[in-house]
Amino acid sequence: MAADMPIPTMVRSIAEAKAHFSAIVDAASGGREFVICRAGRPLVTITQYVRPKPVRRPGSLKGKISMSDDFDALPDGFEEAFG
Repeated sequence: MAADMPIPTMVRSIAEAKAHFSAIVDAASGGREFVICRAGRPLVTITQYVRPKPVRRPGSLKGKISMSDDFDALPDGFEEAFG
């Protein structure tokens, strides 16, 4: 299969899912999606867990970081060493 083609969804009954649960979990962790059905009706999906990206809060460190007033000043002897 090409990398850009979606992996087809697998449909399983509850009995099949119980009997092959470990294999279904392994395949789902690799990107395959499973639909578990009861009496032919879809009930749940088993898919790979994707950790949500943390929400960035700009400005959350405001007031918690400070720099000394002489931050840009060169240390003594620096110009002579590299000048």
